[in-house]
Amino acid sequence: MNLNGDLMNSKKVLCLVDGEHYLPVTKDAINTLNSKDEYDVIAAVFIGGTEKLRDDNEESYTNILGVPVRFAETKNIPYDLIVEMINSYEVDAVFDLSDEPILDYPKRFNIACKVLNEGKIYEGPDFKFEPVTQLDIVKKPSLKIIGTGKRIGKTAVSGFVSRLIDENNYEPCVVAMGRGGPKEPEIVHGDEIEISPEFLLEQSEKGVHAASDHWEDALMSRILTIGCRRCGGGMAGEVFLTNMPKGAELANEVDSKFVIFEGSGAAIPPIKTDKNIVLIGANQPLNNIIKYFGPYRIGLADLIVITMCEAPMANEEKIKYLEEYVKEINPNAKIISTVFRPKPLGDIAGKKVLFATTAPEAVQDKLVEYLELNYDCKIVGITSHLSNRPLLKKDIEEHMDEADVMLTELKAAAVDVATKDSIDAGLEVVYCDNIPIALDYTYPDLGKSVLDLVDSAIDDFNNH
Repeated sequence: MNLNGDLMNSKKVLCLVDGEHYLPVTKDAINTLNSKDEYDVIAAVFIGGTEKLRDDNEESYTNILGVPVRFAETKNIPYDLIVEMINSYEVDAVFDLSDEPILDYPKRFNIACKVLNEGKIYEGPDFKFEPVTQLDIVKKPSLKIIGTGKRIGKTAVSGFVSRLIDENNYEPCVVAMGRGGPKEPEIVHGDEIEISPEFLLEQSEKGVHAASDHWEDALMSRILTIGCRRCGGGMAGEVFLTNMPKGAELANEVDSKFVIFEGSGAAIPPIKTDKNIVLIGANQPLNNIIKYFGPYRIGLADLIVITMCEAPMANEEKIKYLEEYVKEINPNAKIISTVFRPKPLGDIAGKKVLFATTAPEAVQDKLVEYLELNYDCKIVGITSHLSNRPLLKKDIEEHMDEADVMLTELKAAAVDVATKDSIDAGLEVVYCDNIPIALDYTYPDLGKSVLDLVDSAIDDFNNH
């Protein structure tokens, strides 16, 4: 019991304790926690260590510590037992009273991921991790698309998902948040207006970030999109500032029947949805995926899409390892490994093309071969510098005289540099989408997986 007796605002707490501390010290620590209005310790888990333990009799230690105590049945950190105790005692938080050598940094991050996946707080003497905000705002079936990092294809996958479910008459809209989004949520009627290069350039000259994600979604999917902004991204995906809750309220009002919320970088939309798609970039450093809060994001998924699954960004061994690791962390989620391939939105057949992309230089040859083979064009130049304006300008100038067409993804400097400089030079501008394709090229399976998830989201929404 909380010694102050004020339990109205206190958190029900599960303590993690170890056998490297003398029991009287551990008991004093629990009493100290209980003396604070914020905490009400109701159970404890011994997570390891035997140096100062007399035995592993749960009943005797329950009597000593004054709360129910469970011991692990193995010498490993009892992650599953911690989760079991969280649910059995319906706690609000897990407070860590353990220490080295029982818990090191990697083990603590593993515990944090497990605790946060249960929607609970994990804290200790000098740290506190909370699940990301999930506001219950949206009044339609919905899903969100999040990632384990930036530049792994969230907007491309969002475009694919949006087009697919629109073509199958689910009537979606997209709410996207980005670092360059508008101060107030902005509706773009991609289903009504013609989004030409000249139109986007006009918007850019008015001060609009016309390459923001919601403009790209509107252009690629031709559906209604709502643009939002965000600043900051916490370790677990929380944002410091965003107007996406206002965007979600707008999504309730617009003429759509299904809502897709698109994350930004590794930041997670602060909106509760019925289902989640999580993207993992096979090109990312492995530690960013399997350590820290990578497992937390993976644990949120109902469908996992691994992108960039090709050399030299990732070899077959790494891809197989990721597939097996993800299956172990989240055995209930379907996993699909993919590559991206460009899809021009206009006719480039028989033309000499300058191609601007965010794809790394290492895969340029594959993209050039794919475009020339599938779209009967000639690539006379390619630049991967859409995110670097000085280098992009330099590349454009180098190939401008050879090209008939600027083919560009709608990213970063695509409007204010690539589109503007090309139009000024008399070049045609064609925008380019990126299509996710399953590694085994069972393309309908990727589409079917998405549609199955949408149907499941609708069922969940209707059954709430």
